[in-house]
Amino acid sequence: MSETHATAPVFPPGRYGRRREGGRRRWPFALAVAVFALLLGGLTFAYYDKYGQTDYTPEIVGWSIPSDTRMVIEFRVRVPEGGRAYCMLRARDYDGFEVGRQPVTVPAPSGGGSVTLREPVPTTARAAVGDVMGCRAAG
Repeated sequence: MSETHATAPVFPPGRYGRRREGGRRRWPFALAVAVFALLLGGLTFAYYDKYGQTDYTPEIVGWSIPSDTRMVIEFRVRVPEGGRAYCMLRARDYDGFEVGRQPVTVPAPSGGGSVTLREPVPTTARAAVGDVMGCRAAG
């Protein structure tokens, strides 16, 4: 018995057109990937600059539940000098559903810095957890 080793297929000349080499057209793909990465990096930077770290950083200190229709949220927010913070407070029940929401405007202390406030939030049912959803510059 004889054994033959085929290394590559043999095609009749002229029947299937010109064969091309494998590594020639890789640079357009690499260029497209590089341009896409640059655009994605620029978009990431722009959105982080617009929505990322803010000067109005809130922090929950605690909360109390004096009644079934009210929660008092104590929070601290850093406000830059000359600014005012607009913060949204939220009360949630044991299942995590929102039962109250209250907007609060916080003036900056002289020289800027942190302000600690206790604000009541009216609720539609007994609340279990208080949140500061976020703070931003008051317009």
